[in-house]
Amino acid sequence: MINIDKLAREFADTVSGQSPDLACAALLIARLEHPHLNPKPSLECLDRMGVEARQQLADGGSKTQRTQFEILSRYLFRERGFTGNSTDHEDPRNSCLNQVLDRRTGIPVTLGIVFLEVAKRAGVRAAGVSFPGHFLVRLQAESSERNRLPLVIDPANSGRIMAEGDCRELLHQHLGDDSEFDLRLLEPVNAKQIIVRVLENLKRMYVRLRSFPQARNVTELLLAVKPSGAVDLRDRGLLAYHLRDFSGALRDLEAYLHITGRSRNDDVPVNRQMEHEQIWEHIKMLRRRVASLN
Repeated sequence: MINIDKLAREFADTVSGQSPDLACAALLIARLEHPHLNPKPSLECLDRMGVEARQQLADGGSKTQRTQFEILSRYLFRERGFTGNSTDHEDPRNSCLNQVLDRRTGIPVTLGIVFLEVAKRAGVRAAGVSFPGHFLVRLQAESSERNRLPLVIDPANSGRIMAEGDCRELLHQHLGDDSEFDLRLLEPVNAKQIIVRVLENLKRMYVRLRSFPQARNVTELLLAVKPSGAVDLRDRGLLAYHLRDFSGALRDLEAYLHITGRSRNDDVPVNRQMEHEQIWEHIKMLRRRVASLN
């Protein structure tokens, strides 16, 4: 059984600072499914692929960053066979870096982590892109190229190069035909933002599977990354309610309303006011329940 308090403390230490180690953080997330996971074999696997990729770059005599990026993409997706798991997108193993490395399949964000970690070891300039609904990877361009479409690939689709039309189509798939593509959607994100995306994907998956204890554990890690995250505090409270931890639910939901404010001001969106009223009803019921247990 996992000691979530201990894991959350270790996770908070790992993700603190400006440049947390992406692979180490991802392997700590994997301990939610594999409590006794030894990270060493997975890190050694990334190291080996980094050495092999660097050798391929040297053999190819590549000079440009774009060519290096393309060689690395071919190495990972054609030679090593990494691919998106299109048959069981909600398999928790897709979010566990150790399983992605072993099975060579996963979801876009974890496949993107593999690409970024091997790129770092091979000396290739790559960055993650938190595109709406689908994580992408791009060449880390020079500042003079920021107003042009960068080289972007889809890590879950055999490293397919994404033209602007492909990006626009992908955006419409996730946000609807009225959504407008903008180059700012392809801005690079940092390691902490990638870690949060992995956790948010995993939380949604567990909730859909009604695996509420696991979803609450994920929320503990999200709060370790961003302790003031009001939405995660609310979600932890609602998950505690589902798990009949009424004291924990009351504590978190009261804190959520305190942070976000129960206001009837016209400046507060109607949906936020309605949500606050629903949370307030939960709190009143929880207070009665907790009082009856004392």
